[in-house]
Amino acid sequence: MIKHFLMHAYKTPAKEEIQRVNQLQRDFFSKLIHVFDPPLPKGVPERLEKIVASAKIAKGDVVLDVGTGTGILIPLIQAYEPDVIFACDISEMMLVHLQNQYPYAKTIAADVRDLDLPDQGIDIVFLNACYPNIADKNKSFRNISRMMKPGGHMVISHPMGRSFIDSLKKNSPFPLDDFPEKSEGKILLEPYGFDIQEFIDESKLYILVATKQHRG
Repeated sequence: MIKHFLMHAYKTPAKEEIQRVNQLQRDFFSKLIHVFDPPLPKGVPERLEKIVASAKIAKGDVVLDVGTGTGILIPLIQAYEPDVIFACDISEMMLVHLQNQYPYAKTIAADVRDLDLPDQGIDIVFLNACYPNIADKNKSFRNISRMMKPGGHMVISHPMGRSFIDSLKKNSPFPLDDFPEKSEGKILLEPYGFDIQEFIDESKLYILVATKQHRG
C-alpha cells in the first residue's frame, strides 16, 4: 500500500500543461460566479462553519484562503478576528465579486504555486473545495510550507465530501484529483513538513487538518 502511494507522489507537470489547466479553470469559474452566492444547499453553511472551526484560528492570526472563489469562507474566518485575510484565486472576476462583498480581505490573483508572500508569515491556510483543481501540487505545497509559520494549521476540505468530486469529473473541462485518504495524505504531505492532526471523512464532509512541523 505504501509503495502505491509513493508511486503517486506529487510531481510537477510541464509548464504548458499548468498554464492550459489554469486557463480552463479561469474560463470555467468566471462563468459560474453567482452559483456560489447564498442561499447555499441545506447543511452546507453548518459544515463550512465546522471546516473553519477546525483551523483553530486565534485572534490576530494571518490567514490565507487558497482558491477562495467568491469568498464563501471569508465572513466565517473574519468572525475569529484575524489580523489579515489573504484571499487567493486564479480567477480575477471571482476576486472582484469577493472584494465587493468583503472589502476587508486582501485579494491576490495568482496560482498558489507562484504566491509571493513572506517566509513563515502565515498562521492558517485553507484549501476548501479546491484541492482537486490544483494543477501543480508539488510546487504549491512547497510554497505553502515556505509561507507558513511552524505550528501553523493547513485545512484541506470540502463541505460536500470526498465522493462529490466523482460527480463532477464527467463534465469537468479540466482534470480533477481525488481527495487523499488519511494514510495517503500522511505520505503525500510529510515531505513538505506537515503532520496530519485531524481527519474527517464523512459522506458530506471532508476535513484534513495538517500542522507545519517545527524543524531545526
